[in-house]
Amino acid sequence: MVESPARLAAGQSFLISERLTWHIVLRLLKGEMPQLVKGMKLLNQADPCVQVLIQETGEHVLVTAGEVHLQRCLDDLRERFAKIHISVSEPIIPFRETITKPPKVDMVNEEIGRQQKVAVIHQTKEEQSKIPEGIHVDSDGLITITTPNKLATLSVRAIPLPEEVTQILEENSDLIRSMELLTSSLNEGRNTQALHQKTQEKIWEFKGKLEQHLTGRKWRNTVDQIWSFGPRKCGPNILASRSEDFQNSVWSGPAGRESKEAGRFRDFGNSIVSGFQLATLSGPMCEEPLMGVCFVLEKWELSKCAEQGSSDKQNQEECDPTGEGQEEGKTCPSGSENQEQQDSHSEETSAKGESPVTDCYGPFSGQLIATMKEACRYALQVKPQRLMAAMYTCDIMATSDVLGRVYAVLSKREGRVLQEEMKEGTDMFIIKAVLPVAESFGFADEIRKRTSGLASPQLVFSHWEVIPSDPFWVPTTEEEYLHFGEKADSENQARKYMNAVRKRKGLYVEEKIVEHAEKQRTLSKNK
Repeated sequence: MVESPARLAAGQSFLISERLTWHIVLRLLKGEMPQLVKGMKLLNQADPCVQVLIQETGEHVLVTAGEVHLQRCLDDLRERFAKIHISVSEPIIPFRETITKPPKVDMVNEEIGRQQKVAVIHQTKEEQSKIPEGIHVDSDGLITITTPNKLATLSVRAIPLPEEVTQILEENSDLIRSMELLTSSLNEGRNTQALHQKTQEKIWEFKGKLEQHLTGRKWRNTVDQIWSFGPRKCGPNILASRSEDFQNSVWSGPAGRESKEAGRFRDFGNSIVSGFQLATLSGPMCEEPLMGVCFVLEKWELSKCAEQGSSDKQNQEECDPTGEGQEEGKTCPSGSENQEQQDSHSEETSAKGESPVTDCYGPFSGQLIATMKEACRYALQVKPQRLMAAMYTCDIMATSDVLGRVYAVLSKREGRVLQEEMKEGTDMFIIKAVLPVAESFGFADEIRKRTSGLASPQLVFSHWEVIPSDPFWVPTTEEEYLHFGEKADSENQARKYMNAVRKRKGLYVEEKIVEHAEKQRTLSKNK
């Protein structure tokens, strides 16, 4: 696999950004991997602008400076260093998944009236009917799901985060990672006083920014209830816990405080957080990471059997922390009562052939992970889902003669012009626009060909932007039927991106290969 940020092309200057990279898969014959690894090491030594990495999945990644540099590196691998045949795939562009507020206008920019709202509600009910049985969906989007062994019930709701909060989370990802390391160190009992003093002010400043933007009735006390961030515990998504029975906060780590229930149900809490991390790492649309979503755990109910199993485990740890309590004769104050309860409980479970926390469905912690992941995914599916694309800021210098051609290339590649101004003393125009990264591959070559080299673009990664079109949209109102037709087969940009990613990952794609087929009539048959 080769990864390229596509930063440098002939006649261009690109700024390298570590936040966005392109992937290109190298296909080679079996047994040639050692030659490829050796060739990449030689290429890294020969070219100081090339960086060779190994991802968590074991894939070898080559980071280059742009399209032209990437092509040069591939030629060097084929001819000089690796000396093997390599076939290169199309670039793989990263996307993000998110949810938005319900739209106030339809696809033809008309305000949704009463009849349209009824049609939209009917459509959402049909979508919710696809959710499996046994999962309760509230009218407000609250998902209530039970573990397979019926020992725990989770109620999860998904809420879109404001853009300012998402940006704050992105900017403070390193601080969130240090908070996680600090919390884990405190849980393990290590001394982190020096790190605590250095990061304390930044942490409370970060918390103050979140409280400043998360205001209103819907976000009341949400900042204090933040349990974790995701994915990888430092991403732009939030897990908040509003359960009265179990309350834990990410801010309790820096303060060094932890409630008794948090310590008692720490294992179960870690399972809930792990399910949240898995859900934010791969969304339901095309298995891309989530961005700008807040999952609220409204309720978390555990049966007495699960609580008994957790309390027995903790009592065992308190009575015999080193595993030598029986030899030294150490017992708990209420050891006889606990022993009688455990003996009676073990007799009941042995008669049934299953343990209180582990049964035929597997360990209870694993069931919590899977249930929390499914709850988050279903909570997303009952909300308006959107795809987020990475965007470049494009600065183009062009003369007035080729200004129309520049606009034509930008509109063809879904670009949007933000500003146009004329440079004083010359006939050159400076155009500022935004361009999706998915449409930027080959953009420099095309704009040079169309303008005969009179336009020179410069691309810098800017931000992630929500694609306004709904990838699952179907016409519901009369105006939409008149504008788009009954089939509504006009090109949907978000659906095109989503289907491309799903095809690449081997996921199911809902599309018809042959539609409205007719019998073929040849000339020889008509004679």
